[in-house]
Amino acid sequence: MDSKKFDLWAEEYDKSVQISSDNNEFPFAGYNNLLNTIYNIIHKKEKASVLDIGFGTGTLIKKLYDEGYEIYGVDFSKKMIEIAKDKMPLAKLYQYDFSKGLPQEIENNKFDYIISTYAMHHLEDNYKVQFINKLKELLSKEGEIIIGDIAFKTRTLLEKCKKDYSKYWDDEETYIIFDEIKEFFHQDNIHFIPISHCAGILHLKK
Repeated sequence: MDSKKFDLWAEEYDKSVQISSDNNEFPFAGYNNLLNTIYNIIHKKEKASVLDIGFGTGTLIKKLYDEGYEIYGVDFSKKMIEIAKDKMPLAKLYQYDFSKGLPQEIENNKFDYIISTYAMHHLEDNYKVQFINKLKELLSKEGEIIIGDIAFKTRTLLEKCKKDYSKYWDDEETYIIFDEIKEFFHQDNIHFIPISHCAGILHLKK
């Protein structure tokens, strides 16, 4: 991951994401529906503590912040953190490269929800599993992990999307394939919510 690239993209990030979403195109087709789905899951529990991994400009957690949820976040882009901090001055936001783990301030807390949107694809599959298991240790007794990203139920669906959007495909990114990653977790506690032809939500319960 290159934080400088994201710093440069920060000011235009929300706009470019919305254009992709509105046009139902890779990589952000279904973006608004994905955020709304995650919001609705969290909103079932009032005043919960939420950790957002790779929160960007804070599009999702701003709404939760305004409703009184306790917000923590980790992102590696200084510029995006500045934008998010303007929206949520009392949120606990940390600059850190989560591909290297988590800041110590985060590891000493327990969270009702740990969420991540459009960030986990920067981790290779082996480390992605290790990182998710690390996040599970930070959950409260009935905590949940909700990962919304470029994701597919099967490899066949991923390959179809790759063919359809070969011009935009990034081979350096590793997208979730549910039928493959679920083998590493207790399958009673993990499920997949398809959102669009290139987006889905991985939902894990402790």
